[in-house]
Amino acid sequence: MVTIKQINYVLAVSKTLHFKKAADMCHVSPSALSMAISELENQLGIQVFERDNKRVIITSQGCEIIAKARDIKAKLDEISGLGLEKAPPLSGPISLGIIPTVSPYLLPIVLPCLQNDYPTLSLTITEGQSTELIRQVEQGMLDMAILALPFDVSELVTYKFWSEDFYYVTHVDNLEPSETSIDVNDLDPSELMLLEDGHCLKDHALAACKLSDKTHFDVRVSSLTTIIQLVIGKMGSTLVPHMALEPLTGSFPSLAKLPLNQSSPHRELVIGARPTYPGTENILHLTRLLSKSLAVHYNIGQSRKSSFMNNLDLNNSLEFSADKDASGVSSQNKETRG
Repeated sequence: MVTIKQINYVLAVSKTLHFKKAADMCHVSPSALSMAISELENQLGIQVFERDNKRVIITSQGCEIIAKARDIKAKLDEISGLGLEKAPPLSGPISLGIIPTVSPYLLPIVLPCLQNDYPTLSLTITEGQSTELIRQVEQGMLDMAILALPFDVSELVTYKFWSEDFYYVTHVDNLEPSETSIDVNDLDPSELMLLEDGHCLKDHALAACKLSDKTHFDVRVSSLTTIIQLVIGKMGSTLVPHMALEPLTGSFPSLAKLPLNQSSPHRELVIGARPTYPGTENILHLTRLLSKSLAVHYNIGQSRKSSFMNNLDLNNSLEFSADKDASGVSSQNKETRG
């Protein structure tokens, strides 16, 4: 008989394509995980994974097994969700995805608040690009994910908690001392360095400046930190979201940071979840905590902060489903697709 443990192990290996990493995810030894999967394969008479010392490949029949395992896991999560709805908010295990252009700047601000206010929360964090995180949320591998809009999140319900602008970052030698802002029409596309394809930040930056995908400097890097070092070396300029501005540039007096004379905000940060996710209260509490923590950190004026929080409570109340269409997806999502 196939066990829940075996299903979880198979899904972990399908996610990581690595037995040791999967074992770490499941908090078991690699040998125990491998033995359980081998027993499953023997019971079914089907090889789910081809493996050697270098790689793991999912077989064609294995793909069918994994698809059914995900369906079973989703049903089990629904059963668990019956208890989740009665549990105190942000208690117990929650799996959260977050994009890499947000995680290193947001997490240091909010994690201390989470640990202090919700000591029984067991949070598992997965960093990844938007497309992969959305897939994992849809398939039940993650409970929710922190994403940046505009992006196609049409299959998720989203809860906005922050919005921010981009700043133009260049070497001080490239600017006149009197310059305090920059018009997007004055940007030189040939010297603009952005992240490689796959990062939604690149698309957001191009959209903010109304530039095509073919006009920026050809740099293929996946880290804002690397791009900033290139700017310090006078190889070009870049665009940085406000949340990352001080952590990335604060220690470098050779860098100039100018706001864009362009309508804002340039990107919105949201929590995305499946429409069927039973932990709505978890999302609402986390959304409010994120908004409040960021407002305090950036010292937003009390009147503006109160206005923002009031709007947040209105938009993300338990009657949120009233704004959904027949498919159960927020109509707001469809207005903010990238």
